Amino acid sequence: MTTQTTPDILCIGSVLWDVIGRAASHMRQGSDVPGRITRLPGGVALNIAMTLGRFGLTPTLLTAVGRDEEGEELLKACQAMGLVTDHVYRSEDLPTDRYIAIEGANGLIAAIADAHSLEAAGAKILRPLANGILGSAEAPFQGLVALDGNLTLGLLEEIVQSPDLMAADLRVAPASPGKAERLLPFVNHGRGTLYVNLEEAGLLCKTVFDRSEDAALGLLARGAARALVTDGGRAASEASAQGVITFTPPSVLVTRVTGAGDTFMAAHIAAEAAGADRHAALTRALDAAASYVSGETPL
Repeated sequence: MTTQTTPDILCIGSVLWDVIGRAASHMRQGSDVPGRITRLPGGVALNIAMTLGRFGLTPTLLTAVGRDEEGEELLKACQAMGLVTDHVYRSEDLPTDRYIAIEGANGLIAAIADAHSLEAAGAKILRPLANGILGSAEAPFQGLVALDGNLTLGLLEEIVQSPDLMAADLRVAPASPGKAERLLPFVNHGRGTLYVNLEEAGLLCKTVFDRSEDAALGLLARGAARALVTDGGRAASEASAQGVITFTPPSVLVTRVTGAGDTFMAAHIAAEAAGADRHAALTRALDAAASYVSGETPL
């Protein structure tokens, strides 16, 4: 396994198998059309880690993976990509998680995330941050941390207040609109940078937004320290105490959507880690997401 003393970034959350069915035609409920079905390493935390790896960083994964055949295969795939898996919690009785999605020419049709093993493992995945391996209450981890909403609300609340992570630069994203409200602890405590889409921002603010700029400012008004809000091919915004900036992503032909938000987040983190200012970082993130959805970025 790959080892390192000081990780470039910790990616905490879902690491699982993505099963994606894609069709070139428009689909609706009940559609039965020809297409392609692929199985790839995925999960929000892993999607972010893989993209960070493409930008030259070496992410360390904190997650739960079963000791089943699928788990062994998944970890080998992670290691082959240069990701650090030394500290992954391996459960004897929990299966490796999975995600399934159906995509048509008109976007995501439906998806189901089975992250029950990650939820069941709970705080066990964070042990390396408390036992001195990656950090402790006396010497907390001080680097970048990417978190995803596949963690339970209780665990995310614990993370926000944990002395083990008080010095960390937290970057947080929901796994889906259905889990957006799990990010409320970060809004309520004014910690971390939130990466959400327009719908997720509305759920956190209990309203509906028409523009990313309004959504980003709305999150700050609710208590968030910093927020980045995307809206598909429309303008994206970043808001903080420094003010709000808004840019429109490049116009591209969309060939896939699953993982686009994770690519945006990872590219933004990598740009800032390399010293880019907020304008350049947002531009690079939008360019990377556009390249991904167009199919130019390899899976």
